[in-house]
Amino acid sequence: MNTVLDHRLRLFTGYQLRRVTSAAMPGVNKALGLSGLRRSTFASLAVIVDTPGLNQGQLADALAIERPNLVRIVDELEDRGLIQRCKSPNDRRAYALRATQEGRKVLSRASAALRRFELSLVNGLSPKEIEALHNALQQIEKNAVEMEDVVHVEIQNP
Repeated sequence: MNTVLDHRLRLFTGYQLRRVTSAAMPGVNKALGLSGLRRSTFASLAVIVDTPGLNQGQLADALAIERPNLVRIVDELEDRGLIQRCKSPNDRRAYALRATQEGRKVLSRASAALRRFELSLVNGLSPKEIEALHNALQQIEKNAVEMEDVVHVEIQNP
């Protein structure tokens, strides 16, 4: 670990987030891989299980995924028999997405594996600290989304 060499960078929240993500993703990928899922297919399947009948546009918006990329994910889940596309009762041009029984089983197994990994990831943190961490990350995400439209950020000189 290059904590001494990158000490200046570690003062930046964005850098810290990138480092944590880089360190955690191999474990996340391994945990999900046990069920034959990737992060994108797991996230999509989870939202479909939790929101039966949503359409692909709603799924793309929920996960902040570009629609063309989502088509491949949905195709993969459908090809594996984890979800079904059904004609939408509200819009004949759209398909409602529903998880199959197998999809719910795979999601349950993958979620359990991911929970086990996450327990090791937050080892040493109390439940209150974990809650505070989640709240802080949600606030950072909210701030970042609100700043997406900002073209120029004024930086004041000391």
